[in-house]
Amino acid sequence: MDGNESAEAEGGIARIEYVKRVLPRDSLPVLASQVVGCDRCSRLREYCGQIARDKRKAFADWEYWGKPVPGFGDAKAGIWIVGLAPAAHGANRTGRVFTGDRSGDFLFAALHRAGLANQAQSIHREDGLALRGIYISAAARCAPPANKPLPEEIGNCSEYLDREWEMLRDVKVMLALGKIGWDAIVSLARRRKCDFPEGIKPFGHGAQMRLTEDRWLLGSYHVSQQNTFTRKLTTEMFDEVVKRARESGGTGMGLGDRMF
Repeated sequence: MDGNESAEAEGGIARIEYVKRVLPRDSLPVLASQVVGCDRCSRLREYCGQIARDKRKAFADWEYWGKPVPGFGDAKAGIWIVGLAPAAHGANRTGRVFTGDRSGDFLFAALHRAGLANQAQSIHREDGLALRGIYISAAARCAPPANKPLPEEIGNCSEYLDREWEMLRDVKVMLALGKIGWDAIVSLARRRKCDFPEGIKPFGHGAQMRLTEDRWLLGSYHVSQQNTFTRKLTTEMFDEVVKRARESGGTGMGLGDRMF
């Protein structure tokens, strides 16, 4: 490690220690710092580091993030979106979930149309994006090879979902993007001893399931190019799911209280 790398590492440690001293022990900023410093999955850490070195030509001038990516959004959110994992040249490059790739372009444009984001694009983590009533995280916090985290890797990240569940106390609707997100939320709800008043249901686009008396799970196909380019997921389809989440999460009205 040269002098510059040593200074950068020491600066990062100092920032994490400052966060730990100044903020409550289990706050979202503290959790974010711990996610960024996580090294539980050697396969994912090696892959993210490799991608950060072997950059895509279009991003050759970027200094890739190359670390685990924390959640992002409104601490008082009524809607919590859970995706799959950071994209290799998206969040693994920019350091913010769903930022800098086509999936994020599709997602944030929809949130902007719904009045849940102040802008329709997310290019880098200092671009001024602000979310209203929305928090976003993922089942896995590191970019995985072929977008396929291993079950044990998702398990290693499960603690972060548990802690977000405890801190995001105003959430009424959890919106799963894809089956992996859905399954991660079901596993999370089981760990939190949810009673599933109407039973456990399979994933599907538009599927909904009550986790507790006042918290629901809603499913959507993932906003990946694989789905949006093939029109398996259209703008209209996703807008309708976001509308359902917004109306339920924003008012506290249960999904079961609405007619679709």
